Amino acid sequence: MTNGSAGILPRQAIDAMAQTGAIASGEAFDADQIQPASLDLRLGRVAHRIRASFLPGPDVSVADKLEDVTLHTIDLTRGAVLETGCVYVVPLMEALDLPADVAASTNPKSSTGRLDIFTRVIADRAGAFDRVPAGYRGPLYAEISPRTFPALVRTGSRLSQIRFRRGAATLSDAELTALHRAEPLVSPGNAVIDAGLHLSIDLETSDPSGVIGYRGKRHTGVIDVDRKDGYDVADFWEPVTVRPGRGLILDPNEFYILVSREAVQVPPSCAAEMVPFDPLVGEFRVHYAGFFDPGFGHGAAGAGARAVLEVRSHEVPFILDHGQVVGRLVYERMAEAPDTLYGSGLRSNYQAQRLKLSKHFRAA
Repeated sequence: MTNGSAGILPRQAIDAMAQTGAIASGEAFDADQIQPASLDLRLGRVAHRIRASFLPGPDVSVADKLEDVTLHTIDLTRGAVLETGCVYVVPLMEALDLPADVAASTNPKSSTGRLDIFTRVIADRAGAFDRVPAGYRGPLYAEISPRTFPALVRTGSRLSQIRFRRGAATLSDAELTALHRAEPLVSPGNAVIDAGLHLSIDLETSDPSGVIGYRGKRHTGVIDVDRKDGYDVADFWEPVTVRPGRGLILDPNEFYILVSREAVQVPPSCAAEMVPFDPLVGEFRVHYAGFFDPGFGHGAAGAGARAVLEVRSHEVPFILDHGQVVGRLVYERMAEAPDTLYGSGLRSNYQAQRLKLSKHFRAA
């Protein structure tokens, strides 16, 4: 474990928690399951197709609630397709017995978000998704709802990740400003810091193709979430182009992959998280998968990386203009520096990225 300092727990502390039983699993961890500041969570043996999403509430376990809402149960041990528009709950392989001073939060993995698989984690007696209180002891469950592409998953597939924290970890705007002065967090241009680091949208490109993003196709084939470089882009995505000086009109309920104008850096002393929805910047959701690990885009492990944004408009068409602010990146201090950074010795798929689809698609 760490020395008791407040902050996000690093890879070596997560490993120590597994050794002491604070994180338990019936199966040994995969070799690359622990990330610099998070742990990937693995799907268990079954998926429950449910009739409606739910939170268990303060006096109810998820298992008890499932008895009331399950339509049927699917065996995942040999793989199964989760259909678009349906909601599933999957018991996860990992369970927790957290110390009294350690809480956790969860998020979809980056590849999960880029496939538009809406995923969030539920704990027993939870009053909110993706939040695990300090001292929690019990199982974890993933709620999964593919939105654009049917998804083939199996026992051991990793769609979500969990981050552990002790005490207050979020950097204030003053602290974030001082950090940016010492170690620039974005380029080009000046950092806009207000309740986090503001990021804007890039709708211009020097690429001769003029492609500034992608829109997911409907009625496609199935995507195996564990298959890397397995699919042609054209079978699942339409390229998006914008005339110079014109905005991009987001069609309601369509799914887009876009990219930030700024290149982002996360120093080894910090982790970061994208605020997934901010009603002040428009009626759309940005970035389903929000964890940025220490070393993302950093000079020690890369040379800056754009934030790839998963974007969906709500209810009405919405115009995005080049340079428009679309989200905020909140930085948190690490309890101690991780012994491995993102992109250093890990199979990090998105280091030094620009506009990039998930790892499942073959590079053009």
